[in-house]
Parts: sequence; structure tokens; C-alpha cells
Amino acid sequence: MTKKSVLVVSALLVVGLIWYLFIMPQDYVVRFRTKASSGTVNQIVKFWASQKGNANFQEQKSLSDFTNTIILNDTTLSFNWKIVPLNDSISQVKVYVTDSENSLKNRILLPFSDTDFEKRSKSTVKEVYSLLKSHLSNFKTTIIGEAVIPKKYCACIPLKNTQLEKVKGMMEHYSRLSGLMAKNSIELDGRPLVEVEQWNTRNDSIAYNFCFPIIKTDSLPQAEELIYKEIQERKAIKAVYNGNYLTSDRAWYALLDYADKNEIKVTKEPLEIFHTNPNMGGNELEWEAEIFMPIQVQKSE
Repeated sequence: MTKKSVLVVSALLVVGLIWYLFIMPQDYVVRFRTKASSGTVNQIVKFWASQKGNANFQEQKSLSDFTNTIILNDTTLSFNWKIVPLNDSISQVKVYVTDSENSLKNRILLPFSDTDFEKRSKSTVKEVYSLLKSHLSNFKTTIIGEAVIPKKYCACIPLKNTQLEKVKGMMEHYSRLSGLMAKNSIELDGRPLVEVEQWNTRNDSIAYNFCFPIIKTDSLPQAEELIYKEIQERKAIKAVYNGNYLTSDRAWYALLDYADKNEIKVTKEPLEIFHTNPNMGGNELEWEAEIFMPIQVQKSE
């Protein structure tokens, strides 16, 4: 090797060492693959953090790029989760872990020993991964593709809540709506549905209508909070969800991923039609709902 080559290699090694010790944005990376959509991983990390007394969900740049922290022995570790789809069913999850107070020490020791920092990083991600794996066994989402939201006239109760509390709102008003329809001999025209009008994916809040499709008549009963509206026929992408309706929003995320992969512009206003009455119990994996994500209407020039 010539003197010039030695100098070049030495310079590259020095630059690489400086980058590793002082510039690289993370101290350690944990990787795994999953069949979960980015939104489902996002929700599980949020749920996990909410159940831990020493963890917090910090920041969300997108459904596939978010950060949580955990305090361990007076040290705060930051976990930046980044999710990239590998194909139609598998996603690559990379978790970039940083300990800002001991960053230099960790980077020096990591190549030579199994540090407590490395063990904590792995065990924390493994804990979330185990929770995610268990969650995935409790539901199934099947993407159907392009479909049409059926036109329906509905009696609805407008509600605002978090995604997780959507079912609670439905349960609180199901008996009231069904009783009102029966008392006034209103003929139903399909299964109960939820029409989401606003969805904030950063704080998981939704504004939605819980509706009974009905046959429109000239004399409909009036009641507090009750509204009547027509859901218009719209092109959409569709999925079939099987599982507890508490987490039917997992199908929303699957449809968003499908739309992104297939370059379909959608409106984040999912509509759900519930074909199973949860009050009847039974195997939750046999509960079924149709989930629609409307396709954006192209403006004419």
C-alpha cells in the first residue's frame, strides 16, 4: 500500500470515528420485522407507554416516525421508531435509541462489551414487540381493494371521542337509537355504521356519527342530539375487519398503507359497517365489519 493510500485510509477512519462518536444521531439501533401496519405499531407503542409509569409518548412526525422516552435508573432513554414497508405484508421497524447523558460513553463501550444500555434498549423494544405480536393474533384485516360506499339515509348521533373510546360512544347510544326506531315503527335499511367526519392521527381524536340506516318517511321522530342525514355513494378502498370493534381502526391504518403503496389519494374519513352484534358474544375473530376509506374526488380542470 502506498503512502498516499495509507493517508487516505487513515483520514477515512478518522472521519468515520468522529462521525460515530459525535455526529451519528443515535447511540444504538434495534431492528425487527412485523406484519403490522405502521399505524398499528404506532398505536401499540402509545398504549404500551400509557401503561408504564416511567414511559411517555413524546412526538409524532408521522404514523411511521415517532418517539417515546423511558426513564431507567435516573437515565432517560429516547426511542425513535421508524417503519418502512418492505412488501405488501411485511414492514421493517428500526428503533433508534439515544441516551443523551451518557452518549459518548455508550458509543465507546458498545463495540467491546454488552453494556447495560444495550441490554435495556433490547429488552424495551422486545417488550413492545411481544405486545404487538400478541395484539396481531386478536384480529384480522383483509384488503378487498376498490369498492363503493353504499348510499344510505340514516338516523345518527354525532359524537366526539378518541379512537379507543369510539365503541363506548356506540354502546351508550345503541339502545336509545334502536328503541327510538322501534317505538316509532321506523324501518331499518341495513346494519349500524360509523361515519368518521374528522380524524386527527396525531392525537387519535375523531368526530363521528353513529348511525342506523333507515327508510326515509315524511314523519320522523325528533329527539335531542338526533340528526338525519344522507350518506352519499362514494368510491373508496375497502377492507374486511374481523375482531373486537375496539380496535377496528387497525383496518383504517391498513387501508392508508394500501393507498400509499398503490398511489391512491384518499380522504381520512373512514366509514364502518358492523355486521355482528357484540352483545351476542362469541368468538371475536368471527365479528365482522366492512371498512371503507373514501377515494379523493379529482377536481375537473
